[in-house]
Amino acid sequence: MFIFLNFCFCALLLQTKTGIALLYDEVSENAYDIRVKLTKEVLTIQKQDVICVSGSDHSANHRAVTLRRQPVGGLGLSIKGGAEHKVPVVISKIFKDQAADQTGMLFIGDAIIQVNGINVESATHEEVVHLLRNAGDEVTITVQYLREAPSFLKLPLGSPGPSSDHSSGASSPLFDSGLHLNGNSTNTLYKIFSYSGLQNKHWLDTLSVPLSMGRISRYKAGTDKLRSNAFEVLALDGVSSGILQFYTAQESADWLRAISTNISDLTLQNMKMANKCCSPSDQVIHMGWVNERLEGTDSSQLYKFKFLALKGSSFYIFSTPPVSTLDWVRAEKIYNLCEVLFKIHKLWLADDCWLQANFYLGIHQDFDLEDQRPYCFSVMVGHGKSHYFNVELGSELAVWEKSFQRAIFLEVQRTGSKTYMCSWQGDTLCFTIDFALGFTCFDSKTKNVLWRFKFSQLKGSSDDGKTRVKLLFQNLDTKQIETKELEFQDLTAVLHCIHSFIAAKVASVDPVFIDSQSVARKYMYSN
Repeated sequence: MFIFLNFCFCALLLQTKTGIALLYDEVSENAYDIRVKLTKEVLTIQKQDVICVSGSDHSANHRAVTLRRQPVGGLGLSIKGGAEHKVPVVISKIFKDQAADQTGMLFIGDAIIQVNGINVESATHEEVVHLLRNAGDEVTITVQYLREAPSFLKLPLGSPGPSSDHSSGASSPLFDSGLHLNGNSTNTLYKIFSYSGLQNKHWLDTLSVPLSMGRISRYKAGTDKLRSNAFEVLALDGVSSGILQFYTAQESADWLRAISTNISDLTLQNMKMANKCCSPSDQVIHMGWVNERLEGTDSSQLYKFKFLALKGSSFYIFSTPPVSTLDWVRAEKIYNLCEVLFKIHKLWLADDCWLQANFYLGIHQDFDLEDQRPYCFSVMVGHGKSHYFNVELGSELAVWEKSFQRAIFLEVQRTGSKTYMCSWQGDTLCFTIDFALGFTCFDSKTKNVLWRFKFSQLKGSSDDGKTRVKLLFQNLDTKQIETKELEFQDLTAVLHCIHSFIAAKVASVDPVFIDSQSVARKYMYSN
């Protein structure tokens, strides 16, 4: 009983996670402190509110803070705003380990009310700058924290003029006027704080992102540029978390795995619900989001989100996930699983190390691999066409590899045999691939069997890349190689089907061998 309860408790911990992050604005390049809360079904973005706990008097929100001007660093802060723009003068930067930061009582977003007892609520930007710069070595400023930071704080940071403590040039209220000489800014808009007996932090839910059928993107839209320690979570209805920026690569990776795990668990639940309405031969094996590479007219490489599904005898490609039974007929593409070939193209083993090689049921080299995205695979279909995909995590690549193998093997065993019309030297023939018997060729009119070979007798093949193939079989009696030539309307589909049947046959005899050839599982799980 204790073991069961302990297991349930651990599972609960895995589904729930809370932490501090930055919400990054790629346009303004500003970052905002937030709290991220992960539950099994929802990712919640929380922003900080400040609650006064010392009374309702307006003046109780005021704080008088004394600063000692430092020889290097000055007051250690920058300001924005001014009466000429009908906005308050607000602290826009606080420089780490300098005068303002050392007090522990000043925060980005504080409005300056007084300087050494002089009220500056109606002062212009330049007047406040002048007053602060000439207030002496000890400056007492009275501030009030604003619940909502003024919109001008979100403008790109920077000053049009020098930011010296002794500069005298005119300043713009929409840019930072620095009351410092040097230093590194904390670079946060809302600083996490609490005032003993004055104010207390309080997190408010501002956005909820449902994770069911959700997806994650680590790349800047339409590019191969990987965001550093950051990613975006998008819900099925298009709601976005925004760019979640984390302080370390490890922290980003932990959150990425946790969110991805919850999305995968919810997807598995959706699959189980869908399978209740499907026959045993039409079950969903796997489904999920990927990025499909699209070749532009200017040869540029663009990626677009696609939703893939392996169900029954078919491989589906959707623009949006199927949420009802009717949605399955609305797929963009549907292919027979016996006639597709799954191939891994790229694995990211380290920052500067790619794995590219040829493996059985493994990597294919037909694609241009100049793009920078790792964890890529292709699905080759009939008439020489292919789809090239990328996933966000190596574990996802391993799951897709295993799922394609399983779905194809099940379909081969369920189908038993596939027959294709072909021709040779003017005769119309039928070519059958049978899971039990191997290869059989017979006359389409008389049904007379012309030849038959087991899978083990196939020793090689060659084709012209169009319609014609040569199959090399070894005669069991004479040990001689016999060449059989055939022409097919869709040669690619036939070759893929032969590959599927042979792989399924090997898997039925020696499953360990097939597992040993798993490129993604071998390298990604250990990595």
